[in-house]
Amino acid sequence: MFEESFTVVREKAPLVHNITNYVTVNDVANILLACGASPIMSDEPEDVVDITSICGGLNINIGTLNKRSIEAMFLAGHRANELGHAVLLDPVGAGASRLRTETAQKLTEEIRFDVIRGNISEIKTLAKGSGTTRGVDADAADAVTQENLEGMVAFAKDLSKDKKCIIAITGAIDLVADEQRCYVIRNGRPEMGRITGTGCQLSGMMTAFIAANPENKLDAAAASVCAMGLAGEIGYSHMKEEDGNSTYRNRIIDAICHMNEKVLKEGANYEIR
Repeated sequence: MFEESFTVVREKAPLVHNITNYVTVNDVANILLACGASPIMSDEPEDVVDITSICGGLNINIGTLNKRSIEAMFLAGHRANELGHAVLLDPVGAGASRLRTETAQKLTEEIRFDVIRGNISEIKTLAKGSGTTRGVDADAADAVTQENLEGMVAFAKDLSKDKKCIIAITGAIDLVADEQRCYVIRNGRPEMGRITGTGCQLSGMMTAFIAANPENKLDAAAASVCAMGLAGEIGYSHMKEEDGNSTYRNRIIDAICHMNEKVLKEGANYEIR
């Protein structure tokens, strides 16, 4: 069962190297600790090869790019590939600017990723080479809906074949696909989109899941998506009238901290196509 991957994360406690954006770096660290993994952050080119070498997974997030961090991403990515470590790309804002789009495209050309995780606009940009996003948010016209679900599932599978990695598209309906199977996941709350960083947190946690479950990466990636969405549901259920975004962020982290295989199995809402 795919829920077992959560137990394996807690047992193995993988160390995850995050080259992530400074807007959400603290939240990424906290969600990794909450799920049972260990975070380390470094984007200094002279440091990242050594740091990646001692980790089991590498999470590359392009949310706040600069020349130094871009160089570090390629150095760390190549080293992780040499060592056979799990590597994830979060192409934040791809399509919003030339730098983001070109960096994301070049990363996918030079680095072997196990998972590419983003919203539908970012993923379509990588598929087409150009696109549009609303800041770092998905364009509403690109949303995965029940009406276009069949086509989106086929798109995710085809892109997985083309990019030779798992494709995770997150939104109101989440898709996690390889060439053969696609998890269609319906966990989560719309209010999660009003908190900066839930996507970045998921990318960090997903890296831990695939690092801890190297023989079962598709199921592990899907389990992390279900876990994050379910944490949003559980966290929201504890909200009080006077609570707001800051409290909700903390409740999501707390929900991951207290989550286990049983809670995930009972609360996961998905189908496989």
